[in-house]
Amino acid sequence: MIAPVEKKDAWAYIGGLPLTRATLTDPAPMLHLKSTSSQRWLDQVHENIVEILIDHAHCEKKAAGTAMNFIFYYVEDEDLCREMSEIVNEELEHFHMVLDILRQRGEKFRRLKPSSYGSRLHQLIRKQEPERAVDRLLVAGLIEARSCERFGLLGEKLEDKELAQFFGSLFESEARHHATYVQLAKNYANEETVMQRLEELAIQEAEIIALGDEFPRVHS
Repeated sequence: MIAPVEKKDAWAYIGGLPLTRATLTDPAPMLHLKSTSSQRWLDQVHENIVEILIDHAHCEKKAAGTAMNFIFYYVEDEDLCREMSEIVNEELEHFHMVLDILRQRGEKFRRLKPSSYGSRLHQLIRKQEPERAVDRLLVAGLIEARSCERFGLLGEKLEDKELAQFFGSLFESEARHHATYVQLAKNYANEETVMQRLEELAIQEAEIIALGDEFPRVHS
């Protein structure tokens, strides 16, 4: 039996409003996304659920590494360091949970070629500080937003009820992480600048996710 994720906070707040799967039919606008996931991606998931689970474990591991890198790079920002330490712990908890699911199903965690989604997004990050800090945080936030949107979709669409419950239980934590990254970007630029840049990056994120990927991945 797959245990749902236990959340410290039952609500995720985006733009000051509570966000839950139960209260939002389409979370994309609240997550600052400019598109919703396609049937093409859902077909990939249904046909390749084991690869999706393995890639999901890799994504959780990478997300923990991203948060840890922020702690090392922006060590003077105590607010950021505290928030990132919480995210590291939560992402690693999710990583362990996916490993447990794979083990229960007789599957081994292994290397996979990643999708091009993350690398394409990171190419959009500006080089000079503090713009680089803003972009790094917003790109991390958009990745969390896309994960949130897709996990919510899997919670509704997967025929495997245990996996549907598991993915659905991740929805609120991913939304919280998105909100945290966006809020922390405001430590490095004013709100208007941050939200304008988020709008620009979200448009490009939608174009990148629409390109898809030949491999079945969480962000293919």
